[in-house]
Amino acid sequence: MRMDVDVLIVGAGPAGLALGIDLARRGVDALVVERGETLAPGSRGKGLQPRTMEVYEDLGVLDHILAAGGPYPVGMVWADGEQVGEHAMFDPMEDGEEGCRFTVPWMVPQWRNQEILLARLTELGGTVAFGREVLRLEQDTEGVTAHFRSGGPVRARYAVAADGGRSAVRRALGIEMRGETLDPDAALVADVRIPGLDRTWWHLFPPSGPDSGFLALCPLAGTDHFQLVARLPEGTDPDLSPDGVRKLVAARTHLAPEAVTEVLWSSDFRPRAALADRFREGRVFLAGDAAHVHSPAGGQGLNTSVQDAYNLGWKLGAVLSGRAPEALLDTYEEERRPVAEHVLGISTAIHRDEARRGASTRQLGLDYRRSSLSEETRENPGPPAAGDRFPDLTVDGVRLFDRLRGPDWTLLTLADGVFLVRPDGYVGWAGATQDGLGAYRARVGLDGSSPSRRPGTDAFRP
Repeated sequence: MRMDVDVLIVGAGPAGLALGIDLARRGVDALVVERGETLAPGSRGKGLQPRTMEVYEDLGVLDHILAAGGPYPVGMVWADGEQVGEHAMFDPMEDGEEGCRFTVPWMVPQWRNQEILLARLTELGGTVAFGREVLRLEQDTEGVTAHFRSGGPVRARYAVAADGGRSAVRRALGIEMRGETLDPDAALVADVRIPGLDRTWWHLFPPSGPDSGFLALCPLAGTDHFQLVARLPEGTDPDLSPDGVRKLVAARTHLAPEAVTEVLWSSDFRPRAALADRFREGRVFLAGDAAHVHSPAGGQGLNTSVQDAYNLGWKLGAVLSGRAPEALLDTYEEERRPVAEHVLGISTAIHRDEARRGASTRQLGLDYRRSSLSEETRENPGPPAAGDRFPDLTVDGVRLFDRLRGPDWTLLTLADGVFLVRPDGYVGWAGATQDGLGAYRARVGLDGSSPSRRPGTDAFRP
């Protein structure tokens, strides 16, 4: 049967757009479909962790992300209209965390993040079709056919569900999402304008009584907006109207209702932690919130979603080009599901005030050491080991990340070993010499391709 595209991506959130970019730069014919008529509004996930910033640099959007955002402010705690203390939101870098250009999360409202990703996708020749709601999928041995509420069907070799925590595709596939509601109370989130409120601080208003609740106002970098987050009393129906938001601010802060001059967007949610039973069904893959749902407390959900896309993109590209066997796609779930499960534990612990935002939330230490793609042949491996993220090092004045950037494998020969680095920046194979490298390449299906050796890459001697 004729294929309309190689890959159909359902959902134009950060995961879907990042995957579209990664595939487009590899020459893969992919189509992103989105049921909404536009990109989703609202600040939602606003924090980009250091590892995601590295991914964005490779995808070609970092400069725009840096220009659009800024660092997080320090928290200022209020009580009875008085400032009573500061609160550091993130722990500083620890020993052993060196090797990264970025040390703290970078704040960019999600709506702006998505705009930047969409612009990059368009620049690379990619497409997003809006107003295309998937009703059902049909699979066979050759591909996937998607049927929509409006418009004709689309036939693809593979499909990726990146359509959020309530994923219609996941439900259609019959994949269970198991987890727990972390808080019985609903929460309200909104983007508001409050002229005159000091943007130096992330304003924190703890509960002032048994009938009150927590409220925070975070200045959104790159805008004149604040993100409002408030916990609502149990059994309360959120009032998402502008007047409802104004009344909530007035009830829990020293601000008058009219201080909120505009409510640009509002929504409600119940914090939940859940994980899909599997990340693949035949030729359909789950990515992002369709595969795992986090409490927003740890700033992990969006970042884990983008890194799902970064893991899956190079594997789809290699298989579709014929350079790797289809078995390579099995390693997507093998690698990403354990990571998602681990990160969910971190998010939940932070939500329950059992952990701090620090080294574990920066996501630099996440690894694939137990993956079948990771092979360590040294007797006494020092960091990085096979399966680790390769650090952002400068050798003889040359930044190695500049050598690693791009969609290919890269062979690095350094004084402490030989490293075959995957397209997503993780070490696939490591050895004291190149002995055994050929066998690894044959095992993982790289015999038909050559790792990139950009000028000088294999000659560095720190």
